Amino acid sequence: MDRSTPTTRVWGRAALLAAAALLAFPGAAAADGDGDDKGDAPTEAGTSFRTATPIRPDQEATAEASTGDYLYWAFPVDTGQRATVHATVKLPDAAARHAASTWQVDVYDGLRRRQACRLGTPKRTVAPDAASVSLSCTLRTVRAWSEQWANDPLPGTYYLRLTVTGLKADDLGLPVRAETKVTTTDAGGAQAVDGSLAEPLVPGAGSDRQRPAAATEPEDGWSSGWWSSRWLWTAAGGVLAALAGVGGYALTRGSGRPARVPQGM
Repeated sequence: MDRSTPTTRVWGRAALLAAAALLAFPGAAAADGDGDDKGDAPTEAGTSFRTATPIRPDQEATAEASTGDYLYWAFPVDTGQRATVHATVKLPDAAARHAASTWQVDVYDGLRRRQACRLGTPKRTVAPDAASVSLSCTLRTVRAWSEQWANDPLPGTYYLRLTVTGLKADDLGLPVRAETKVTTTDAGGAQAVDGSLAEPLVPGAGSDRQRPAAATEPEDGWSSGWWSSRWLWTAAGGVLAALAGVGGYALTRGSGRPARVPQGM
């Protein structure tokens, strides 16, 4: 025999429905991200913005180059994402080098504006006998929209450039191996803003050997800023408000006694 009161049953159902509302959207988002095909890992790098080699998030890329070369990769970053670029350079044999070297990574957006690093070590000087050097740069969260005068990161194609500076002329041309990878995380609704770009910032498609504009588009397309976790909390808030109304009605019903009939009726 169920001895629970109607009010207890109402609030029990409310809790279950609220939990379901909170879990529904993250589960769908996770399902959409499963089974992504990262494709074959690139084994070369471009030498300019126009020939940057396209890579996708979480895809490891390598390139054989010479010390002193400028190496470029292009990758997509969408609204609400925070990207981190990683680069490791396998340096030439120590016996062939004459002095220390300084390596750095720079990240540019679709308008070729250099973006500042929030975290990481984008520049590092290594000794002549070092075997490798690792660099990283975490960008600010990509916004759906920004004022024209601002330098905020916006959705579109981004460029990773790997270079060496402060190098003696005797060390130019020595063989190196570069390994790069880009990872992204979702910042959540706290970073969401109203408004969106008409189009993501991607380079125009031309007759270049490679076309980062097409190759770096996300497999599911650009979000255009329509989705953020604020939608989740708004929906959950609406569900909880409705359930609170049902619960309030149940509480004010009293013990089920019939309403008092006015005298003289």
